[in-house]
Amino acid sequence: MAINPNTDFTSAVLTSSQMNRFPRGVMAFASSTTSSGSITAEATQLTTASFTAVANRYYRITYYEPDMLGGTTYLAQRLRLTNVSGTKLQESYQHMGGAVDRFVVCQIVTTLSAGATVILGTMQSASGSTVATRSSTTVAWLNVEDIGPA
Repeated sequence: MAINPNTDFTSAVLTSSQMNRFPRGVMAFASSTTSSGSITAEATQLTTASFTAVANRYYRITYYEPDMLGGTTYLAQRLRLTNVSGTKLQESYQHMGGAVDRFVVCQIVTTLSAGATVILGTMQSASGSTVATRSSTTVAWLNVEDIGPA
């Protein structure tokens, strides 16, 4: 899809068409300060509240985990629609190299179908030794931003 950006404003009239091309900002946000249990099979870590997506707009979706601790394994972090078996929007992998703390991020810029939408952040580990460690100062979050027309 071609981008339809705003142009320089040269008159005192600001049109609704121009206003509709501005980003709309945060559409949904979820966070957690509670650590996960051991992660093995794919499981939901964070879920946004339902929001109304608009067709032909770009959304930047970011899922951030601040402190992962695990044995030598691979960790899959995913963004999905609706539930843990819903459409996969994005996936990223991290090799957990022993008892090393690290953060993980999964992000995508995409369009969504119009209507009520719920986004999930999920994780799956090749072994059951990975834990998402969270606290009041290490907060996991999932953010959906409208960044403008597609």
